[in-house]
Amino acid sequence: MSEPTERVAVSCPACSPEAETVHEILRNGGQATVRCTACSHVHKTTIERERTVDTEVIISQDGESFSSSVSVPADEKLAVGEEFLAETDEAIMTARITSLETADGRQDEARGEAVETIWSRAVGNVSVNVTLHPKSGTRDDTRSLKLQVPGEYEFTVDEVDEIGGEEFTVEGLYLRDDAEGYQHEKLDHPGDSAVAKDIQRVYARDESTSAWSAW
Repeated sequence: MSEPTERVAVSCPACSPEAETVHEILRNGGQATVRCTACSHVHKTTIERERTVDTEVIISQDGESFSSSVSVPADEKLAVGEEFLAETDEAIMTARITSLETADGRQDEARGEAVETIWSRAVGNVSVNVTLHPKSGTRDDTRSLKLQVPGEYEFTVDEVDEIGGEEFTVEGLYLRDDAEGYQHEKLDHPGDSAVAKDIQRVYARDESTSAWSAW
């Protein structure tokens, strides 16, 4: 099986001298030979390639850690909260940066070439801590559980969710420290919502046990 043809966006002197079009690279080099996919014109051009560095990455998920490496642009600024794809022995994971380790210690942001280790957590699929209280009863009846959901799964206050055999009405959402785009750390007004990867804990009313009566 032949390798897929590498492609690059450059201007074409025949059909698009002012705007870039997709070209197939026929031969690499200082002056690469390329073919325009729009008009098939073959010409030579200089391809600017971004300088990258291979950086160690540690990904945490459910109390376990996985080590891998990623290629990052040397001159690009990395920052806590950014997400990226990383390939490990277990799977290809979407991860969120939680800390950047440099020669000067842990940082919230740093240029790619200065980062020695990227610390992160998996956010493609996440475990969400849920505290459920019964419709009626004592505090002793409260129970906690973990639910596995996609990172983009949305929980909304005052709405009912059915996950993993559990049915509950969301009453409050406590967010993680690295969650961005929210006005408050705690969301408890009807209609407030957050995605699972941003949630530290869900507080909810248990609807799955019929033995408990309504308020």
